[in-house]
Amino acid sequence: MYHAVGDRPADGVYGLSVSPGAFRTQMEILARRDFTPLTTAALGEHWRTGRPLPPRPVLITFDDGYEGVHRHALPVLAEHGFAATVFVTTGWLRGPYDEGGALDTMLDWGQVRELADTGVEIGGHSHTHPQLDQLGGTALRAETVRCREIVTAELGAPPASFAYPYGYSTRRVRRSVRAAGFAQALAVGNALARRRQGPYALERVTVRRGTGAAEFARLVDGRAVARAFAVDRALTKGFAVVRGARRAVRGFRGPGPPDTPG
Repeated sequence: MYHAVGDRPADGVYGLSVSPGAFRTQMEILARRDFTPLTTAALGEHWRTGRPLPPRPVLITFDDGYEGVHRHALPVLAEHGFAATVFVTTGWLRGPYDEGGALDTMLDWGQVRELADTGVEIGGHSHTHPQLDQLGGTALRAETVRCREIVTAELGAPPASFAYPYGYSTRRVRRSVRAAGFAQALAVGNALARRRQGPYALERVTVRRGTGAAEFARLVDGRAVARAFAVDRALTKGFAVVRGARRAVRGFRGPGPPDTPG
């Protein structure tokens, strides 16, 4: 999971950014190790149909829709012939739907179309990037449906995949994403994706500014993932309890069983 790619990203995204040089090195590592990048939609299709995955499959994903993905990442992906998925926050992108709040320079819709034309999958990442699990039902539906409607209108085809802002989801959120028409969705989790996680809770590993080449190689090989993110996962579990309490106080519960953080 990537976010911004740039030499001098804004302070708000610096820790979750990577430099263009680091991104190039990381893609070279994938190429040398004979990984086969897939789009998120392709992974979902393989698992739904039961067709075997290609050798050493990997997803390369970008959240939010920062301009550096087009400027810096796309040429490197094209050099290697790598598939990737960009999850866009439609209300942050430059253009007619911009509602403000973006943390750095975002893609415009012309750049999004260029990405799509090269084979990059464009997925949804909500409209205004809220914490979806803290929203009431009407606002939650609006965030997922509006995002999908805008991407469909701009690209001429509905997006198949979704990524949860901040990685936060509950059963209620996942049901809403599915009801909006998305076929699969990605969380964070900082763990390898497994089929048993289900199509709406697939986990990813975060690549940060401080992720060096050796650590990246270990992560993509599936070695020491739990140890590398032990602190992150402990904090996530603790915060899930807090978030569940907030939801209970606010009364944001949908019909059916209580929400389960995840």
